[in-house]
Amino acid sequence: MSRELCEQWAWRNGKGRLKDMAARTLLLKLERLGEIQLPPRHSPGRPNRRGLVIAEAMPHDRTVVEEDLSRLRPLRIERLNAGDDRLALFNYLLHRYHYLGHQRCVGENLKVMVSDRSGRLLACMLFGSAAWKARHRDAFIGWDRATRERNLSLLTNNTRYLILPWVRVRHLASHLLSRLCRELSGYWVEKYGHPIYMIETFVQRDRYRGTTYRAAGWQHVGATSGRSRNDRDQTLSVPVKDIYLHPLVADFRRRLCS
Repeated sequence: MSRELCEQWAWRNGKGRLKDMAARTLLLKLERLGEIQLPPRHSPGRPNRRGLVIAEAMPHDRTVVEEDLSRLRPLRIERLNAGDDRLALFNYLLHRYHYLGHQRCVGENLKVMVSDRSGRLLACMLFGSAAWKARHRDAFIGWDRATRERNLSLLTNNTRYLILPWVRVRHLASHLLSRLCRELSGYWVEKYGHPIYMIETFVQRDRYRGTTYRAAGWQHVGATSGRSRNDRDQTLSVPVKDIYLHPLVADFRRRLCS
C-alpha cells in the first residue's frame, strides 16, 4: 500500500527511489488519528507483550580491546545497506547494549559498523531523520516553520552511538565522530541523491555530559524542555536532553534557509 501511494504521488527521493518508509509513517500516523483504517499487518521478528519486535540474539566476540588508538589503525568504517548479512548483528548490538535499545528506522538513515585493522568490531553508529521540531536548534539555524518543513531532510540525527562496552580505547569515540563528519554528506549523496549540511544529536543530561561531542567540535545550543510532544496538558515529564549541532559546511545557514 505504501509503495502504491508513492507511485500515485510521484513521491521519490533525489535518487529516484520511492519514499516507502516515509509513506508507511504517514499511513500509520493517519491510522492513529482515526482518519483511516489499515488492513492487518504482518510484523517481522518476534513481538513482545507490547507488540514491539525483539531483535534475535546474535553471536559476537566480547574479547576486551584495551589498546592505544594508534595500534588499531587503519580503522574500517563500513556502511550497511539493505540485504547486508551484518544488519542482524548491528540491530542486535544496539538492542542489547545501547541504553535506549533499538527497534526500527523510519525515513532516510545510515547504519555504520566500525572495526579495527584486525577486524575486531569496535562501534555501531546510526544516523536517521532529524527531529521534527527543536526550539534551540531552529533558532540557531534561523528557521521559521515553513523553511524547517522544506529543508529538514538536509539534516540528520545521530540517534545511536555505541562504543561496545568491552572496548576501552582513549579518544576513539571523538576520533570516529570527527571522521564520520567529514564523510557523511558524501554517503548521503550516494544513497539518497542529496547532501546534508548539519548533524544533530540529543544527549540525555542525567546520564551523559556530552564530552565526546564537545571533543569532536560539536556546538551545544540548548536543551529540550523536558516535556513530551504528546503532552498537551503539560503533565508528562521526560528526560531533559542537551542539543548538540555540527555544521558540515561554512555557509550552512544560507543552504538550510534557502
